[in-house]
Amino acid sequence: MKIIFIRHGDPDYAKDSLTPKGWREAKALAAFLTAPGGMGWDIDHFYCSPLGRARDTAGPTLRALGAKADIYDFFREFNREAIDPRTGKKRIPWDYYPADWTKDERAFDGLRWETMPIFEESPEVAAYFHEIGGRLDELIQQYGYQRDGRFYRVRESNHQTICIFCHFGVASMLICHLLNLSPVAFLNGSFIPPTGITLLQTEERDPGIAYFRMNFMGSTPHLALAGEPLSGSGLFQECASDPFRRIGAIHSLREVCPENEPENKILLKP
Repeated sequence: MKIIFIRHGDPDYAKDSLTPKGWREAKALAAFLTAPGGMGWDIDHFYCSPLGRARDTAGPTLRALGAKADIYDFFREFNREAIDPRTGKKRIPWDYYPADWTKDERAFDGLRWETMPIFEESPEVAAYFHEIGGRLDELIQQYGYQRDGRFYRVRESNHQTICIFCHFGVASMLICHLLNLSPVAFLNGSFIPPTGITLLQTEERDPGIAYFRMNFMGSTPHLALAGEPLSGSGLFQECASDPFRRIGAIHSLREVCPENEPENKILLKP
């Protein structure tokens, strides 16, 4: 079984949609996913976050394939907050300063990260992490794989592929659940660019026992083929002396995404 996570295109957060660049990225993604031969993926089912920027990213691909996506609320961006040790204020539970989070060895432990003080003070983060992981397991079980501790029992081996249009935070949390990794180390040390493609695939070396292996993360061949530069939305500057900017961004301010265009409509199941 294969699971494909696709992050939304360059976002216009104010409108919960895409910037003009994001729309170009979504169209390039659709051309790549639907090209004859493509990556050799025959996608059996599409799923999508309920948020506009993910739905808009999925739209061109779904229209090109004449397909529909199931909307699952747990694919929305991870929205539980924790205390920032530097400011003392609540915020998203990643993008902490390295000098702060790396001091605690539990940050690198897939079993103990939730016992860090910042997460003990905000238990809703770990609770929601386990909740969405359980929801993903329920979905995967429909395809013949049942969670058993840290691996999956195979009820029905198959080569089915599902594709999930969502967000960096929630995709990373779900990857950590599948691979039994610490989301603290993972989210603070990785990046998925807008419309980046991440692929995980089961390996069944012992009959009846499967584990997911990540083949690649945040891949953007479609942008290279379309001559579209990467968006650095979600990244910080490379050097402290650099002005903050998004890598490859062609605009310095949020641009308004055109409204009420027919191409912006998306085929989605309620």
